[in-house]
Amino acid sequence: MKNRYKIDQKDGYTQLKHFKEAFQKISPEKREKIQTVAVSEFAKHGLKAANINVIAKKAGVSIGSMYNYFNSKEDLFLTVMDYGYQVLEKVISEIDLEKGDIFDKIERLLRAAQKYTKKYPELNQIYLDITSQGLSHLSILLSRKMETISALFYRSMLSESKKSGIVDPEIDEYVASFCLDNLILLLQYSYTTDYFRERMKIFVGEEVNDHDEKIIQGMMHFIRNALSSHPKAGK
Repeated sequence: MKNRYKIDQKDGYTQLKHFKEAFQKISPEKREKIQTVAVSEFAKHGLKAANINVIAKKAGVSIGSMYNYFNSKEDLFLTVMDYGYQVLEKVISEIDLEKGDIFDKIERLLRAAQKYTKKYPELNQIYLDITSQGLSHLSILLSRKMETISALFYRSMLSESKKSGIVDPEIDEYVASFCLDNLILLLQYSYTTDYFRERMKIFVGEEVNDHDEKIIQGMMHFIRNALSSHPKAGK
């Protein structure tokens, strides 16, 4: 399977290309059209039910051309995932993660996640789709790529904050980083699908869509109290 992919070294990471050379040679506008249509179809139907013939027709290309660009529907799906990853990287790169303490940084991440999810709900729907057991054969490949950098960032941030006395020194940064990422992940899902949107209404209230700031402030209050270094009782 690896022989089907072109490998490009970037920033010390090996990136697998899931498309053929012909896809790189078409115009940026045509590539964007194919990816945009594919995002919509995969978000609506999932990988298994999406039809590559429909994607080709809506993108204005022949099915023969599609298979000249991709070996399979799965390769097109993985290319879409890479596209989504690039969009997410761009969003994260615009966040100032240098200034302020750990709580300032977490708040910026929460706000960025909220904004990103509301702007790109279909990409988040696709991400949610890959977590299903039906796509378990892709889980290791995609989760390793998308989650490792986040895990390292959280652990580093927590470790430094423990040393400076901002975060409780007894907190396990590995478990805490898992909890933080889950909070952000569920926030994204809550703006993505009907199920999670209704779930958020049950917990937060029916007017939740009008209270983005309330959600951020409430989550930050919870996170500060969970992580902050508090004086021990009786000391």
